Amino acid sequence: MSTTARTTVRTAGVAVRAMLVLTLVLGVGYTALVTGIAQLALPWQANGSPLQDSDGDTVGSALLGQSFTVPTPPPGSAGALPGVSGRVGPAAGDPLPQYFQSRPSAAGDGYDGGASSGSNLGPENPDLVSAIAQRRAEIAALEGVDPSQVPADAVTASGSGLDPHISPAYALLQVPRVAAARGLDEAEVRALVDARIQQRDLGFLGEPRVNVVELNLALDGLGSSD
Repeated sequence: MSTTARTTVRTAGVAVRAMLVLTLVLGVGYTALVTGIAQLALPWQANGSPLQDSDGDTVGSALLGQSFTVPTPPPGSAGALPGVSGRVGPAAGDPLPQYFQSRPSAAGDGYDGGASSGSNLGPENPDLVSAIAQRRAEIAALEGVDPSQVPADAVTASGSGLDPHISPAYALLQVPRVAAARGLDEAEVRALVDARIQQRDLGFLGEPRVNVVELNLALDGLGSSD
């Protein structure tokens, strides 16, 4: 074997050994170390910030929004839910009146973690302008308020489409409807919202906000959603 061939083989052998060592150290060892530290120091966050209901069942994540609307019934099924906005029965996608509603989502069919995205429509896009006007009118009718009282986050989606938060203004706007649907005192529901307003991070980052999934879980603890 020539000197050149021996050098090539030796170089290739060194490269393969280095790749195996680095794979074990960085791909396996480092990952195991970081995972172990996370499980010891921040287990809730490391496991996806899961949220449990009163029965201990995982019902979502504090990091991901959900839609609280009438589900699409299975084919061939029957049965009507309490009507929304005076209808005989609500259609799939109508807001459930006994729950606080999230902001719109452009991620898949709504809050789809596998399709995170915004609408990517500019502020002057006619489709977006029309959608905002329609949403504002629908929310105003649902909440029984003037369209001018509907906050911006109630009619616009977040950039990720997964944001679980709404503004305190939008949460408080929904208090009378939720309280009436559940037969609860408005002051009690308003206090529940006030207690769950998250302030700016470090006192200056972001805006005050309310996690809708956490709020609705707490709401279920107050009384029946029949």
